Amino acid sequence: MLEIVLDTETTGISVKEGHRIVEIGCIELDNLIPTKNKFHCYLNPERKVSEKAFKVHGYSDEFLSKQKKFSEISEQFLNFIQNKKLIIHNAEFDLSHLNNELKLLEKKAIENEIVDTLTLARNKYPGSQVSLDALCKRYRIDNSRRVHHTALIDCDLLTKVYINLIDQKEPTFDLSSINKDNLELNDTDNSYFKKVIKPSVEELKKHKEYLNQNLKKNFF
Repeated sequence: MLEIVLDTETTGISVKEGHRIVEIGCIELDNLIPTKNKFHCYLNPERKVSEKAFKVHGYSDEFLSKQKKFSEISEQFLNFIQNKKLIIHNAEFDLSHLNNELKLLEKKAIENEIVDTLTLARNKYPGSQVSLDALCKRYRIDNSRRVHHTALIDCDLLTKVYINLIDQKEPTFDLSSINKDNLELNDTDNSYFKKVIKPSVEELKKHKEYLNQNLKKNFF
């Protein structure tokens, strides 16, 4: 199953106040394992970034003014997410901004299946903090790179949080990709695998002796 972990950064919180998207990040998952397919872009929002938003992501008006507009990347973005489940933390926020951008271009709103990890976390840990940072701390995920909120870093962290939230800490993988000579996966960066260590003949002998001794104790 192909899924997309998605995150956006914006000029501010409210669409009603005219705020726009300044960055989109997407990481594709295949059976919960990140593939090499990613989508990332900075965007010219055609307006100024609020002070609060600048403190969050650090993207200046000067930097963003040199980037593409959403209208220039919209088709590429829609093709990337087409027919794939979207994994988003606080999906209402990101979808409201994405659908606003699409509305401005007179395009249809996003109709993909959505998994909101914020809702998953609230249901799993009622009364606890469920921000991305809090969940990283809970699952001991290193988020030291997250000095600012940037879309791709947040997607990478959310991927790891999502796997933990649905209790799939070790995603499934294709057994045909195992190199039987050295018991390694062909792509160790994107897969999970536990090395199997077989006991030696001597260890098996000692184990058998131990079992025999315990059986005699139990019966005599």
